[in-house]
Amino acid sequence: MNGSELDGLDRKILAQLQADGRATNVELAGRVHLSAPQCFRRVRALEERGVIQGYAARVRPESLGFGVMAYVGLTIAGEQFGRVREIEASIRAFPQILECHTVSGDHDYLLKVVTRDLKSLSQFLTDRLMQVRGVDDVRSMICLEEIKPAAPLPVDL
Repeated sequence: MNGSELDGLDRKILAQLQADGRATNVELAGRVHLSAPQCFRRVRALEERGVIQGYAARVRPESLGFGVMAYVGLTIAGEQFGRVREIEASIRAFPQILECHTVSGDHDYLLKVVTRDLKSLSQFLTDRLMQVRGVDDVRSMICLEEIKPAAPLPVDL
Protein backbone atom coordinates (compact mmCIF):
# COMPACT_ATOMS: atom_id res chain seq x y z
CA MET A 1 0.00 0.00 0.00
CA ASN A 2 1.41 3.38 -0.93
CA GLY A 3 0.22 6.88 -0.13
CA SER A 4 -1.16 7.49 -3.62
CA GLU A 5 -3.95 4.97 -2.90
CA LEU A 6 -5.38 7.29 -0.23
CA ASP A 7 -7.83 9.97 -1.28
CA GLY A 8 -8.40 13.31 0.42
CA LEU A 9 -11.11 11.96 2.73
CA ASP A 10 -8.89 9.07 3.84
CA ARG A 11 -6.15 11.59 4.64
CA LYS A 12 -8.55 13.79 6.61
CA ILE A 13 -9.72 10.77 8.59
CA LEU A 14 -6.14 9.73 9.32
CA ALA A 15 -5.19 13.24 10.43
CA GLN A 16 -8.17 13.40 12.78
CA LEU A 17 -7.58 9.93 14.22
CA GLN A 18 -3.92 10.71 14.84
CA ALA A 19 -4.96 13.87 16.69
CA ASP A 20 -7.72 12.13 18.67
CA GLY A 21 -7.88 8.36 18.48
CA ARG A 22 -10.70 8.33 21.06
CA ALA A 23 -13.12 10.32 18.90
CA THR A 24 -16.42 8.57 18.39
CA ASN A 25 -17.45 7.71 14.86
CA VAL A 26 -20.09 10.45 14.97
CA GLU A 27 -17.51 13.04 16.10
CA LEU A 28 -15.05 11.88 13.45
CA ALA A 29 -17.72 11.97 10.74
CA GLY A 30 -18.61 15.55 11.66
CA ARG A 31 -14.97 16.64 11.57
CA VAL A 32 -14.40 15.23 8.08
CA HIS A 33 -17.87 16.13 6.75
CA LEU A 34 -19.17 12.61 6.07
CA SER A 35 -22.21 10.73 7.25
CA ALA A 36 -21.53 8.42 10.19
CA PRO A 37 -22.07 5.21 8.15
CA GLN A 38 -19.75 6.42 5.35
CA CYS A 39 -17.11 7.39 7.88
CA PHE A 40 -17.40 4.04 9.65
CA ARG A 41 -16.94 2.15 6.36
CA ARG A 42 -13.89 4.20 5.44
CA VAL A 43 -12.24 3.71 8.85
CA ARG A 44 -12.96 -0.01 8.73
CA ALA A 45 -11.46 -0.21 5.21
CA LEU A 46 -8.34 1.67 6.38
CA GLU A 47 -7.99 -0.83 9.23
CA GLU A 48 -8.50 -3.84 6.98
CA ARG A 49 -5.93 -2.56 4.46
CA GLY A 50 -3.39 -2.15 7.27
CA VAL A 51 -3.16 1.63 6.92
CA ILE A 52 -4.36 1.99 10.51
CA GLN A 53 -2.27 -0.42 12.55
CA GLY A 54 -3.95 0.06 15.91
CA TYR A 55 -4.95 2.46 18.64
CA ALA A 56 -3.03 3.19 21.84
CA ALA A 57 -2.70 5.62 24.72
CA ARG A 58 0.53 7.61 24.98
CA VAL A 59 1.90 7.32 28.52
CA ARG A 60 4.57 9.59 29.99
CA PRO A 61 7.56 7.32 30.79
CA GLU A 62 8.22 9.18 34.05
CA SER A 63 4.74 8.29 35.32
CA LEU A 64 5.84 4.65 35.31
CA GLY A 65 9.22 5.39 36.88
CA PHE A 66 11.28 5.40 33.68
CA GLY A 67 13.72 8.28 34.07
CA VAL A 68 16.22 7.36 31.36
CA MET A 69 15.73 7.08 27.63
CA ALA A 70 18.62 6.10 25.40
CA TYR A 71 19.32 5.29 21.80
CA VAL A 72 21.57 2.29 21.40
CA GLY A 73 23.54 1.38 18.30
CA LEU A 74 23.91 -2.39 18.08
CA THR A 75 26.33 -4.25 15.84
CA ILE A 76 26.15 -7.95 15.00
CA ALA A 77 29.36 -9.94 14.68
CA GLY A 78 30.07 -10.63 11.00
CA GLU A 79 30.06 -14.40 11.34
CA GLN A 80 26.66 -14.25 13.08
CA PHE A 81 24.65 -12.77 10.20
CA GLY A 82 23.21 -16.21 9.50
CA ARG A 83 21.45 -15.91 12.87
CA VAL A 84 20.07 -12.42 12.29
CA ARG A 85 16.40 -13.46 12.69
CA GLU A 86 17.18 -15.20 16.01
CA ILE A 87 18.97 -12.08 17.22
CA GLU A 88 16.02 -9.92 16.15
CA ALA A 89 13.65 -12.23 18.07
CA SER A 90 15.79 -11.74 21.18
CA ILE A 91 15.66 -7.97 20.70
CA ARG A 92 11.86 -8.06 20.35
CA ALA A 93 11.57 -9.96 23.65
CA PHE A 94 13.11 -7.18 25.77
CA PRO A 95 10.33 -4.89 27.08
CA GLN A 96 12.91 -2.13 27.68
CA ILE A 97 13.40 -1.83 23.92
CA LEU A 98 10.60 0.37 22.62
CA GLU A 99 11.75 0.52 19.00
CA CYS A 100 14.27 -1.28 16.82
CA HIS A 101 15.28 -0.26 13.32
CA THR A 102 17.84 -1.64 10.91
CA VAL A 103 20.07 1.23 9.84
CA SER A 104 22.93 2.08 7.54
CA GLY A 105 26.18 3.41 8.90
CA ASP A 106 28.33 2.29 11.80
CA HIS A 107 25.72 0.00 13.40
CA ASP A 108 23.30 -2.64 12.18
CA TYR A 109 20.40 -1.60 14.43
CA LEU A 110 19.26 1.48 16.30
CA LEU A 111 17.27 0.77 19.46
CA LYS A 112 15.18 3.10 21.59
CA VAL A 113 15.52 1.93 25.19
CA VAL A 114 13.82 3.04 28.39
CA THR A 115 15.01 2.25 31.94
CA ARG A 116 14.46 3.54 35.45
CA ASP A 117 17.90 5.10 35.88
CA LEU A 118 21.48 5.04 34.56
CA LYS A 119 22.44 2.06 36.71
CA SER A 120 19.57 -0.03 35.33
CA LEU A 121 20.52 1.04 31.79
CA SER A 122 24.07 -0.11 32.41
CA GLN A 123 22.85 -3.41 33.83
CA PHE A 124 20.47 -3.96 30.93
CA LEU A 125 23.16 -3.29 28.33
CA THR A 126 25.85 -5.35 30.06
CA ASP A 127 23.90 -8.21 31.61
CA ARG A 128 21.15 -8.68 29.06
CA LEU A 129 21.67 -7.10 25.62
CA MET A 130 25.38 -7.79 25.28
CA GLN A 131 24.76 -11.39 26.36
CA VAL A 132 22.65 -12.10 23.27
CA ARG A 133 24.66 -14.50 21.14
CA GLY A 134 25.85 -12.66 18.04
CA VAL A 135 25.84 -9.14 19.48
CA ASP A 136 29.29 -7.72 18.90
CA ASP A 137 29.04 -4.12 20.09
CA VAL A 138 26.60 -1.68 21.65
CA ARG A 139 27.00 2.09 21.89
CA SER A 140 24.51 4.15 23.84
CA MET A 141 23.48 7.78 23.66
CA ILE A 142 21.55 9.07 26.67
CA CYS A 143 18.64 11.39 25.92
CA LEU A 144 19.04 14.54 27.99
CA GLU A 145 15.81 16.28 27.04
CA GLU A 146 12.93 15.57 24.68
CA ILE A 147 12.59 18.50 22.29
CA LYS A 148 9.87 17.10 20.04
CA PRO A 149 7.92 14.03 21.09
CA ALA A 150 6.75 11.42 18.61
CA ALA A 151 4.46 13.25 16.24
CA PRO A 152 1.64 12.16 13.96
CA LEU A 153 2.62 11.27 10.42
CA PRO A 154 2.16 14.19 8.00
CA VAL A 155 -0.80 13.19 5.84
CA ASP A 156 -0.46 15.95 3.24
CA LEU A 157 3.20 15.77 2.16
